[in-house]
Amino acid sequence: MSSPTKRNGSFWPKMVQDFFGAENPFDFDEKFFFPGKSIEVPSANVIENDNSFKLELAVPGFEKKDFKVEIQDGMLIISGEKEHKSEEEKENYRKKEFSYSSIRRSFALPEHVKEDQIDAKYENGILNIVLPKKALEASKAKKAIEVG
Repeated sequence: MSSPTKRNGSFWPKMVQDFFGAENPFDFDEKFFFPGKSIEVPSANVIENDNSFKLELAVPGFEKKDFKVEIQDGMLIISGEKEHKSEEEKENYRKKEFSYSSIRRSFALPEHVKEDQIDAKYENGILNIVLPKKALEASKAKKAIEVG
């Protein structure tokens, strides 16, 4: 009996997909030739308690200066870009490589979030964003109005 294997909905293994940047490595599209244009959507956990919402996004390999967190039209927009460079020079050759990584994720904000008190911290590959809640106003007592 074989063990279960996750295939990501494709015939090609995940390693081949990651290398070529496509589900089918022979389906050459713009992402293969222009990998800098692809944007990853990081995994996220949303945790709610009585006082706040907490977002945890898995974004390893970045630094806190690489992130941009904005609020626009009731949306929390998280983006980040990272440039990777390496250079090697020896007697017979010179090798220079570079690549770009970018992430983007958006969340609709509930009305009872204090937008001016949102806090973000990046630590050990996890971007933590705390969204404090506003105190909900207690609903007023029901009042019957007599029709005359």
